[in-house]
Amino acid sequence: MYEENEAAFCSALAQDLKKPKQEAILLELNLLKDDITYILSRMDDWIKPEKISPTMLTMFDQPLVYHDPYGVVLVMGAWNYPVQLALLPVSGAIAAGNCVIIKPSEVSPATAETIAKLLPKYLDKECYHVICGGIPETTELLKERFDYIFYTGSTTVGKIVRDAANKNLTPVTLELGGKSPVYIDDSVDLEVAVRRILWGKCINLGQTCIAPDYILCSKQLQDKFVEVARRVVEEWYGTNPKTSPDLCRVITEKHVDRLSEYLKEGTVAVGGEVDREQLYIAPTILTDVMTEEIFGPILPIVNVESAYEAISFINARANPLALYIFSDKHTLVKEMLSRVPCGGCTVNDTMFHAGVHDLPFGGIGNSGMGAYHGKASFETFTHNKSCLIRNYNKVAEMIGKMRYPPYSDKNTKRLSMLLKEFSFPNLKALSYVLVFGLGVASVFIGQELAKGALRKWLSRRVGSAMVKVLFRTIQR
Repeated sequence: MYEENEAAFCSALAQDLKKPKQEAILLELNLLKDDITYILSRMDDWIKPEKISPTMLTMFDQPLVYHDPYGVVLVMGAWNYPVQLALLPVSGAIAAGNCVIIKPSEVSPATAETIAKLLPKYLDKECYHVICGGIPETTELLKERFDYIFYTGSTTVGKIVRDAANKNLTPVTLELGGKSPVYIDDSVDLEVAVRRILWGKCINLGQTCIAPDYILCSKQLQDKFVEVARRVVEEWYGTNPKTSPDLCRVITEKHVDRLSEYLKEGTVAVGGEVDREQLYIAPTILTDVMTEEIFGPILPIVNVESAYEAISFINARANPLALYIFSDKHTLVKEMLSRVPCGGCTVNDTMFHAGVHDLPFGGIGNSGMGAYHGKASFETFTHNKSCLIRNYNKVAEMIGKMRYPPYSDKNTKRLSMLLKEFSFPNLKALSYVLVFGLGVASVFIGQELAKGALRKWLSRRVGSAMVKVLFRTIQR
């Protein structure tokens, strides 16, 4: 579907967001195709029952984890990446064996209509449905009982979705918005750093959940950043960015009005132009902080004097969806990674962690719960069913009969020993000791087994059944 209808999808994205073709292909369609390729090459292994290493308790049994589909799942997409966010989770849901109801965002109507028109031509109509509509249709949809719900969108609507799911105890994944701070220190190559930050901010005109949301840096670095940023914006989009074919538009007039209010809260250092009729706001840099996710091309700068002050500033607010650290100081980077809880992080660039298939993508706290992308998508839509396959092994039953009444202190002690979990502080060092010890013991055991003395000695102390288990283990 993606390969044969690239032009149709690009046209719909241009109609909804004036999205440039390069962004439509690289950040939506190619990401979807690559995800499918990744899943297809690995899903046979993912689907297999997972064998669990036996313990003393299960040495004669077969512990397994089966990966079952949930059943019928609901996937609700968002308007800012209306193809990717509606359909990327669906690949994982299909790989896991589920039927899927797909609800594209009504705020991007051309894309929703394209998905509804094309999907039935490529997927089984009995198992996969597309439902379009606004708030009334979504409200009715959420009254149905699903086996799993996956929602991407705002925190406000995410709470509504979770409340609806709670009525049926339906598990959910919520991919929500959130602040995504950027910390910069004076060790970076500022020319490169500015380009990478502005790229993350300007693609999709900042309407990306993990777009850089605000910058934390010193006052001296701020002045240098603004100077470079002004030059880079002109280099990319010309002296009048509104005429550039490489800038998206704000999704609706309502969002233009919301973003325009932010411009009143600070000093405009770069940009600041607004054209409500054209759904346009220029790439803008301010010097004040915002209180909620911006979701637009406005980038405030907040002055801090150290990384520790930045950490305190971030941690005093809701957990970020993404964290961006620009520094060549490895100790500082490790410190921030360990001390700032966040959904994900890219160091010395922006957004790239979301494009690595092996990295789960998701939020924490107000920025969401659960994760997807690659194997994480498969795991999200899979129930792990724990199974233990036992048999009628005589030795196992000789040990197992100690659990039956009448109970005794002797059996309690024996069973406690069998069920005990052992933990060692240094398993690698212990393995060397055990290998050496087993080597010495094997010589002694081999000699004593010939005489039968060791078996008799052990039988008198721990019982013949335990001795049989011990020597069967040694033979293995």
